[in-house]
Amino acid sequence: MLGSIFIGLSGMNAFSGGLRQISNNITNINTTGFKTANLLFSDHFGVDDRSSNSGQGVSLNEPTIDFAQGELRQTDRDLDLAIDGGGFLVLLKDAEKFFIRTGSFEVNETGDIVLAGTEYKLTVVSEAGEVTPVSIEGFRTNPPRKTSTVKLADNLSSTATDFTLPNLKVFDPQGASADWIVKFTRAPQAAPGEWTVTVSEGATEIGVKTLKFIGGIVDPATTQLSFVQTSSGRSVTLDFATNVTSFSSGAVSTLRVAEADGYGPGDITGITVTEDGVLEVAYSNQQKKQLGAVTIASFRDPQKLEQRDGGLFVLEIERNEQFLTSEHDQVGRVVSKRLEASNVDLSREFGDLILVQRGYQASSQVVSVSNDMIQQLFGIRGQG
Repeated sequence: MLGSIFIGLSGMNAFSGGLRQISNNITNINTTGFKTANLLFSDHFGVDDRSSNSGQGVSLNEPTIDFAQGELRQTDRDLDLAIDGGGFLVLLKDAEKFFIRTGSFEVNETGDIVLAGTEYKLTVVSEAGEVTPVSIEGFRTNPPRKTSTVKLADNLSSTATDFTLPNLKVFDPQGASADWIVKFTRAPQAAPGEWTVTVSEGATEIGVKTLKFIGGIVDPATTQLSFVQTSSGRSVTLDFATNVTSFSSGAVSTLRVAEADGYGPGDITGITVTEDGVLEVAYSNQQKKQLGAVTIASFRDPQKLEQRDGGLFVLEIERNEQFLTSEHDQVGRVVSKRLEASNVDLSREFGDLILVQRGYQASSQVVSVSNDMIQQLFGIRGQG
């Protein structure tokens, strides 16, 4: 009967521990990235005096983590990151690796991209295949680029006598810009298909060149016309080699700037992750800079991970883990403006809650009955 009391107590201890585990799952139902712990019990057997197996009660096993993906919820922050599929984001703090499924990231004072409110640094995979923290400190400004080539496209009407491209913006090596005016004129006495191209800045003429068309197609000898502004050091080539024609279209010409390679300095306007999982900085001068592919860790046995506060996991002994990127099929892909919700199944937790309650109640009843029987035994002995 004393053994029955201890067996009943083991049930009460196991079910009270199960209640604690269930309560932790339920209270984290709205915790971003939370992974539910599965409830598992084990029975115990021993050998009694008659050399036969005898039940010794029950215990609560170490929880196994359910790593099933939660719902990916839309946000409005570019640095809200999640993984669509398997794997973990890799963070570094004091050379120690931490792993997380999702998180809100921000840029700290030193330019590192960190988990918001912490010192855990987001990592990328370097060209050498190493996991390295990512920083924008050296990329806060995008340097200017001198304008060297302006490509034009579309039609310069052969029946028109003049056409002007106003406000052609060109940049010097320091990023200072100027608006050039490109004027096309065709004199009555000029040869067929021959145009005079005059480039000026305001009232100051920069240069005059001749553009020729043969059968509506640019003469190969005049596909590139170079203009140099001595006072500013600007040297720009107007490129007519591709998709420029001169056919009859009345007085309307559609000639336009298709591409210009120069730009001024730019400040950061946003940091996001591309569809390929690459961290990318956007600048006010319409340029972009890629800082590397965000690291995704893959584990052969995720159950070896140990949980920490804030949705973090650690691996005490590194074994068989791989550090990949979104381009690999073994792992999912990093997505921006998404946060992964908790994967707690509330209906299942309530079902487990009822089972734990009934189990605790039954175990306590075993203890109570055993106690009554012992008291009755003592009473019989006292009457003798």
